[in-house]
Amino acid sequence: MAELPDENRATELRNTVVDQLKEGGWITSPTIEAAMRKVPRHLAVPEASLEDAYSTYNAVITQKDEHGNHTSSVSAPQVQAMQLEQADIRPGDNVVEYGTNGPNAAYIAELVGDTGQVTTVDIDAGAAARAAHFLAETGYSRVRVLTADASGGVPEHAPYDAIVVTVGAWDIPPAWREQLSEGGRLVVPLRIRTLTRTYGFVRQGDHLVSSSAHVCGFVPMQGEDAHDEQLLLLGDGVSLRFDDGPTVDPSLLDGVLSTPRAETWTGVTVGRTENIGTLQMYLATMAPGFCIMSVDLDSKTAVVEPSNKGFSMAAVRGPNFAYVLVRRTPDDKNVEYGVHAFGPDGASFAEEIADCIRAWGKKHRGGPGPRVAIYPAGTPDDQIPGDRVIDKKHSRISVSWSAT
Repeated sequence: MAELPDENRATELRNTVVDQLKEGGWITSPTIEAAMRKVPRHLAVPEASLEDAYSTYNAVITQKDEHGNHTSSVSAPQVQAMQLEQADIRPGDNVVEYGTNGPNAAYIAELVGDTGQVTTVDIDAGAAARAAHFLAETGYSRVRVLTADASGGVPEHAPYDAIVVTVGAWDIPPAWREQLSEGGRLVVPLRIRTLTRTYGFVRQGDHLVSSSAHVCGFVPMQGEDAHDEQLLLLGDGVSLRFDDGPTVDPSLLDGVLSTPRAETWTGVTVGRTENIGTLQMYLATMAPGFCIMSVDLDSKTAVVEPSNKGFSMAAVRGPNFAYVLVRRTPDDKNVEYGVHAFGPDGASFAEEIADCIRAWGKKHRGGPGPRVAIYPAGTPDDQIPGDRVIDKKHSRISVSWSAT
């Protein structure tokens, strides 16, 4: 039977996506290439156009809550390829996926082959049903589809050679580590100090050690281990977002924007297309009281002048507040980083944050980023190497810049 015109177009678009991902370096494995050329992902999102279903860098949103927040999606092919490369899935592997909508589970089924096992899990029964329908329709009925809270894992099918998490996580539930085989791989979009990266981890005994990290964005995890950022309003439409709650008594910042503004420039310049993901992470883990500042678009404040009203790296220390901004260099080819600060010690705090930026420029610019390791909560300090330890509910996260 001849293919329908839409099927011809879907195949063409699918191959174009894979060609773009290979050219961009997101696909390097022949087996991942073959899987992504084969799986008809558009059948998982029949409400979307073929062009949207095969948009290389855009997700397809499949569900929203009553506030319009995205609660479920089919990730962009670029993100799926990135995570599959991190997971290093092999024939015969036993793999579990947390967060489902179908296509990614089908890719994994292609990678593990007839001798492997795939379980895909979602807390939302609607998302699980959508995935089950797609997998049955496309011939991947061997994939187990479960409705459950990922926090507890799926012990009945453990241990797993790989765990792939496709929702944004704030912490690593113990079950994920415990149900992973020694040397097994965990791929998870983990939020550290408001910044999300999809990390590839390898289990080494009682802890996990990072092997890769990429900037990403994911629908946040629901259920027992859901976690919300906390907001601190400074006034005049200026707000600060903290991942683990404000690091100072908020009352100390009352009236901070009415103090004189200190300004300093770092001498650190970057090209407009340079990847600054490591700078963001360096400040997040090394600067005191790191947070994200946003300013209402209709704000009339004259003292806070961010380069990006929606996202500015910021920090607080006691009654002092600072944020990072950029200005164009005289030749208009690059931008230079600077700092604005407020508070009784605003000038010295501005220099402190500027020195963090300078340290990144000298030691870590263009580098791979920090080594991140995940230890169980309660692990003694002397058993956790690293430059910083970030405590969460289930785990202690070690961040090591000196190891890179």
